[in-house]
Amino acid sequence: MGSIMSAEARAGTGPLDYPFACQFRVRYSEIDGQLIVFNAHYLTYYDTALAEFFRHAGIVYGEARDPDSAVDFHTVRNLIDYHAPVRLDELIEVHVRVGRIGRSSISFDVALFAEGEDRPRNSGEVVWVCAGIGDHRSRPIPEHLRARFEAANNAPRVVLDPVSRRPC
Repeated sequence: MGSIMSAEARAGTGPLDYPFACQFRVRYSEIDGQLIVFNAHYLTYYDTALAEFFRHAGIVYGEARDPDSAVDFHTVRNLIDYHAPVRLDELIEVHVRVGRIGRSSISFDVALFAEGEDRPRNSGEVVWVCAGIGDHRSRPIPEHLRARFEAANNAPRVVLDPVSRRPC
């Protein structure tokens, strides 16, 4: 897999550069006093899109916790670069791809696009570390999980409605 992309590089990529996207409609409860999406909600969008990416990869979200090797994943970094606001009732897509798989960590590149747009409204990175369930120390990512992430990253592109779990 490639190296972690800079904010400038992530901002310069388009929706077709990601193998997976999850669609959302901005709800009233997600906006703030400026009538734009409150910043904390972007991490919820990202997390939901990652959960759906897992399903797409054949990994049920909680099953990433591997009982055979007693490991789980811990979020160690969330980064969001804001490029333009997102407003009430806009149809948006959070695009996901694996940015890098290391020995014990995996980074995901994420970008949020409004419907029909080629420039992201925001982009970011989520980094997880594979760790022992009991001691929380870094562990190698199990090969079967590594293989599924790599396969999902190279699969045909899909945009998913998270409610129906069907392609849009």
